[in-house]
Amino acid sequence: MSDLMETVLIERTRALIPDDKVEQKRMFGSTCFMINGNMTVCVSRRGLMARVGTGQQADALAKPFASVCQIGDRLMPGFIRVAAEGIENDDDLKSWIDMARSYAASLPPKAAKPKKPNPGKAAT
Repeated sequence: MSDLMETVLIERTRALIPDDKVEQKRMFGSTCFMINGNMTVCVSRRGLMARVGTGQQADALAKPFASVCQIGDRLMPGFIRVAAEGIENDDDLKSWIDMARSYAASLPPKAAKPKKPNPGKAAT
Protein backbone atom coordinates (compact mmCIF):
# COMPACT_ATOMS: atom_id res chain seq x y z
CA MET A 1 0.00 0.00 0.00
CA SER A 2 1.42 3.41 -0.93
CA ASP A 3 1.61 6.45 1.35
CA LEU A 4 -1.31 8.00 -0.56
CA MET A 5 -3.44 4.87 -0.11
CA GLU A 6 -2.57 4.84 3.61
CA THR A 7 -3.59 8.50 3.90
CA VAL A 8 -6.88 7.79 2.13
CA LEU A 9 -7.53 4.83 4.45
CA ILE A 10 -6.88 7.03 7.49
CA GLU A 11 -9.41 9.57 6.17
CA ARG A 12 -11.97 6.86 5.40
CA THR A 13 -11.52 5.36 8.87
CA ARG A 14 -11.84 8.74 10.59
CA ALA A 15 -15.07 9.46 8.67
CA LEU A 16 -16.53 6.14 9.84
CA ILE A 17 -15.71 6.87 13.51
CA PRO A 18 -17.66 10.07 14.14
CA ASP A 19 -17.48 9.72 17.92
CA ASP A 20 -16.13 12.75 19.79
CA LYS A 21 -14.40 10.42 22.26
CA VAL A 22 -12.10 9.01 19.59
CA GLU A 23 -8.47 10.08 19.67
CA GLN A 24 -6.19 9.70 16.66
CA LYS A 25 -2.63 8.86 17.68
CA ARG A 26 0.63 7.69 16.04
CA MET A 27 1.65 4.28 17.41
CA PHE A 28 3.47 1.24 16.03
CA GLY A 29 4.53 3.33 13.02
CA SER A 30 0.84 3.61 12.18
CA THR A 31 -2.15 5.80 12.88
CA CYS A 32 -4.30 4.35 15.66
CA PHE A 33 -7.77 5.32 16.73
CA MET A 34 -8.39 5.14 20.47
CA ILE A 35 -11.65 5.14 22.41
CA ASN A 36 -11.31 6.09 26.08
CA GLY A 37 -7.58 5.40 25.79
CA ASN A 38 -8.08 1.88 24.37
CA MET A 39 -6.80 1.07 20.89
CA THR A 40 -9.63 0.26 18.50
CA VAL A 41 -8.15 0.14 15.00
CA CYS A 42 -4.78 0.97 13.52
CA VAL A 43 -4.15 1.95 9.89
CA SER A 44 -0.81 1.19 8.27
CA ARG A 45 0.70 0.41 4.87
CA ARG A 46 -0.11 -3.25 5.55
CA GLY A 47 -3.85 -2.58 5.91
CA LEU A 48 -5.91 -2.45 9.09
CA MET A 49 -5.30 -3.86 12.54
CA ALA A 50 -8.54 -4.28 14.48
CA ARG A 51 -8.64 -5.02 18.19
CA VAL A 52 -11.65 -7.32 18.45
CA GLY A 53 -10.82 -9.27 21.61
CA THR A 54 -10.42 -13.02 21.92
CA GLY A 55 -14.19 -13.54 22.25
CA GLN A 56 -14.80 -12.25 18.71
CA GLN A 57 -11.57 -13.59 17.22
CA ALA A 58 -13.07 -16.73 15.61
CA ASP A 59 -15.81 -14.69 13.90
CA ALA A 60 -13.24 -12.15 12.74
CA LEU A 61 -10.93 -14.81 11.32
CA ALA A 62 -13.83 -16.26 9.32
CA LYS A 63 -13.91 -13.06 7.26
CA PRO A 64 -11.86 -12.84 4.05
CA PHE A 65 -8.33 -11.40 4.21
CA ALA A 66 -8.16 -11.64 8.03
CA SER A 67 -5.36 -13.14 10.11
CA VAL A 68 -4.15 -12.91 13.70
CA CYS A 69 -1.63 -10.08 14.10
CA GLN A 70 1.92 -11.16 14.67
CA ILE A 71 4.88 -9.19 15.93
CA GLY A 72 8.04 -11.11 15.20
CA ASP A 73 7.35 -14.68 16.30
CA ARG A 74 4.64 -13.67 18.78
CA LEU A 75 0.95 -13.93 17.90
CA MET A 76 -1.30 -11.21 19.33
CA PRO A 77 -4.60 -12.88 20.28
CA GLY A 78 -7.59 -10.56 19.88
CA PHE A 79 -5.80 -8.36 17.34
CA ILE A 80 -6.71 -9.03 13.71
CA ARG A 81 -4.80 -7.90 10.64
CA VAL A 82 -7.00 -7.19 7.63
CA ALA A 83 -5.23 -7.00 4.28
CA ALA A 84 -6.06 -4.03 2.05
CA GLU A 85 -8.25 -6.23 -0.15
CA GLY A 86 -10.56 -6.84 2.84
CA ILE A 87 -11.32 -3.16 3.36
CA GLU A 88 -11.61 -1.85 -0.19
CA ASN A 89 -15.20 -0.64 0.27
CA ASP A 90 -16.67 1.36 3.13
CA ASP A 91 -19.14 -1.36 4.15
CA ASP A 92 -16.30 -3.82 4.77
CA LEU A 93 -14.21 -1.20 6.59
CA LYS A 94 -17.20 -0.17 8.71
CA SER A 95 -17.88 -3.76 9.74
CA TRP A 96 -14.30 -4.05 11.09
CA ILE A 97 -14.53 -0.68 12.82
CA ASP A 98 -17.87 -1.59 14.41
CA MET A 99 -16.49 -4.91 15.69
CA ALA A 100 -13.45 -3.17 17.18
CA ARG A 101 -15.53 -0.31 18.64
CA SER A 102 -17.81 -2.83 20.30
CA TYR A 103 -14.84 -4.45 22.01
CA ALA A 104 -13.19 -1.14 22.97
CA ALA A 105 -16.46 0.12 24.47
CA SER A 106 -16.53 -2.94 26.75
CA LEU A 107 -13.16 -2.02 28.28
CA PRO A 108 -12.71 0.35 31.22
CA PRO A 109 -11.33 3.77 30.27
CA LYS A 110 -7.58 4.16 30.64
CA ALA A 111 -6.30 7.06 32.68
CA ALA A 112 -4.29 9.55 30.68
CA LYS A 113 -0.58 9.15 31.22
CA PRO A 114 1.23 12.26 32.41
CA LYS A 115 3.49 13.77 29.79
CA LYS A 116 7.17 13.06 30.27
CA PRO A 117 9.25 16.15 30.98
CA ASN A 118 11.47 17.24 28.11
CA PRO A 119 15.04 17.14 29.53
CA GLY A 120 16.22 19.51 26.79
CA LYS A 121 14.10 22.39 28.10
CA ALA A 122 14.98 24.24 31.25
CA ALA A 123 12.19 25.08 33.70
CA THR A 124 11.29 28.75 33.84
